[in-house]
Amino acid sequence: MTGSIVFINLAGAVALLLWASRMVRTGIERAYGNLLREKLRLAVGHRVTAAIAGFLFAIGLQSATAVALIVSGFVASAYITPAIGIATLLGADLGSAFVARLLRHDLSIFIPILLLMGTVSFRATEARDWRQAGRIFFGLGLLLLSLRLIGEASDPLKTSELLPVVINYLSRDWITAFLLAALMAWLFHSSVASLLLLASLADRHLLAPVLIIPMVLGINFGAAVIAAVLTRNEARDARIVPLGNVAIRGLGTLLALAGQFASPLSPDLFSSHPGDAVVLVHLALNAAVVLLGLPFCGTVARLLDRFLAVPATEAKPLDYRRSALNPDDLSDPRQAINSATREVLTVCDRIELMLVQIFEAYEKPDPRAMERIEMLDDEIDRIHRDIKFYLARISATTLDPATAAECQDLLGATIKLEQAADIIAQNMLTRARKKQARGVAFSSEGWRELSEMHDEVMKNARLAFNLLVNRDVEHARQLVAQKEIVRNLVRVSEEHHLQRLRDGNVASYDSSSIHLDTMRDLKEINSLVVSIAYPVLEGAGMLRASRLR
Repeated sequence: MTGSIVFINLAGAVALLLWASRMVRTGIERAYGNLLREKLRLAVGHRVTAAIAGFLFAIGLQSATAVALIVSGFVASAYITPAIGIATLLGADLGSAFVARLLRHDLSIFIPILLLMGTVSFRATEARDWRQAGRIFFGLGLLLLSLRLIGEASDPLKTSELLPVVINYLSRDWITAFLLAALMAWLFHSSVASLLLLASLADRHLLAPVLIIPMVLGINFGAAVIAAVLTRNEARDARIVPLGNVAIRGLGTLLALAGQFASPLSPDLFSSHPGDAVVLVHLALNAAVVLLGLPFCGTVARLLDRFLAVPATEAKPLDYRRSALNPDDLSDPRQAINSATREVLTVCDRIELMLVQIFEAYEKPDPRAMERIEMLDDEIDRIHRDIKFYLARISATTLDPATAAECQDLLGATIKLEQAADIIAQNMLTRARKKQARGVAFSSEGWRELSEMHDEVMKNARLAFNLLVNRDVEHARQLVAQKEIVRNLVRVSEEHHLQRLRDGNVASYDSSSIHLDTMRDLKEINSLVVSIAYPVLEGAGMLRASRLR
């Protein structure tokens, strides 16, 4: 077998590993993303519990980077402090290492079972949770299959004439080996995938034992940098968490590399099996980083806060935000529409934050949080106005029919999103204040029903926001199908609410008008976000001309 064929087979197996990991992660995020975010936000009370929560959620999402992005958003929204965010991410790194350890077990017997379960779950029903469960099962099956393919694809390298030369060179140059491993982790955007590939090569004695520790350290350094780069354009507070992880975890890897130069450790101390040694070194390093790094989270957060502080002479207004609406792009309609789409996604982020905070205002009224909801609505109004005028200027140019339709669809989506923001800021916020002023509380059953509706609306909103980018017909069909679920939830809740009134439930009586009005608001918001899917389905010829018979 030629070297090029070996490389293609190995690259294909690695690509399958990366794709399978992404499939599992997206399935979990779509099915349980709202629940995971809420549980994570509630679990991060102090550093130890934050590290434990990060550990568990990295196992669930199979990605410390995903946890880093979520936690950075929490810090930017002032849900948690930067120090707690850094502690959470240190725990997430350990959880990611634990996932790599779990996948080292021989689970090949589960490959056909998981693939079968995934196919059946995905195709048996249109229910979103079942389809996402199918995505998770199928992704796990592909992930395990990819590990087998990596092993099979790397077998011919045992007879390679070039590989021993490269390995011999790297064995004498640990710094280059460290940097190559860091680059691999960055390119894969996954420490788990990088570690499993390294372990597979070590299993077949294609990696010199002396390189195991330097390359594992390099993977950890590269993995720490990923989230820091992905959040480089975010708000200052959001950047502190991944940069704090780089400072603690990155510094830990550099100190460990220096220690390895001074007093080399043999990977045999961790395991006599080279592949297991790779994973156990990784696990031990991250455990040490958690134990030694937790006490310094606060100090690192304060130092980074000072370092990232904007000088007074350069400070921007509090409401300053760089717009994606570049006037220079108007000469190119396609580029201009792409810029407008990016700006619409900013509106989506603000609405998602408003949806989260409005229900917190219902449960625990906070004047500052309510004021922030109003400020977000004002910001959305400004962005909506700018997008509208920008799209009008695009339409003034010569457009082909497809581009003109896309421009019109984007304008329609922007209008619907602005209407949803108005419902939150004008209707729901008024009801939250009324609830506080009257000193009333929902019944436990009523609050549970409203929370279920809110969760469904949040899921649908996120799916609708994704449609603005991927325009996936299958996702559009799922979204429209979910509209009926919210409608049924409203109908059932109305029936139960009336029954509680008949039974003399005092809490239901006191909060009746607020409960019913809130349901209607959620139903209307859901209808607005679901309608974003209609242009996608219409373009695919999947909509009727009229609902009338």
